[in-house]
Amino acid sequence: MAEGKKRGPLVAQRQKAGGTVRTQLRKARGDGWTRADVTAFMAVLAETCNASEAARAVGKCRAGAYDRKARDPDFARAWDAALDQGYAEIEMMLMRAALFGSESEEVVTDGEGAVKTRKVKRAPSLTLGLQLWQRYRDRVAKIRAEAGVERPDSADAVERVRGVLEEIRRRRAVAGE
Repeated sequence: MAEGKKRGPLVAQRQKAGGTVRTQLRKARGDGWTRADVTAFMAVLAETCNASEAARAVGKCRAGAYDRKARDPDFARAWDAALDQGYAEIEMMLMRAALFGSESEEVVTDGEGAVKTRKVKRAPSLTLGLQLWQRYRDRVAKIRAEAGVERPDSADAVERVRGVLEEIRRRRAVAGE
C-alpha cells in the first residue's frame, strides 16, 4: 500500500461473474445512501410528494432513488408511507378549501388602531393540488388499503374534521373574534 493512503473498512459485496455469484470484500462506496440521507429524503418526499425534489435535497439523483426503491423493500415501504402522508395533507387542504374557501382578508392598522388598508388575499391556485390528487389517488388508496389505513375523506374522518372546526368557531365566538 502506498504511503499516506489509508484503506477504509471493507464490506462484503456480491458479484456476478461467469454465471456464478461470489462474495468479495471491497472498500465501501462513498456515494451510498446514509440513514440521514434516507430520513431527509423521506421528509422532503412527504412534504412535497416530489421524488426529484427529495433526491435533490439530499444530493442524490432521482434515478438513484427509484433504483433504490426497486431494490430495497424497506425503502419502498418508507417511500409509500411518505407519499401517503403527503397526499393526506393535500386531501385535507383541498377538503378545507372546498368547505370554507381559500380567501383571507389582511387588515393593516396605524399606531392608534385605526384601519389603514384592507386587502383580500387569495390562496395559490388549487389546480396543481387537484391534478396531483387525481393522478395518484388510486395508487395512494391501494397503499392505504394494504396498510389498513382509514381514508381521510371517510365519513368518520369528515365528521371529526367538522367537529374540530365547529369547536374552533365556538371558541372564536366566545373570544369575540
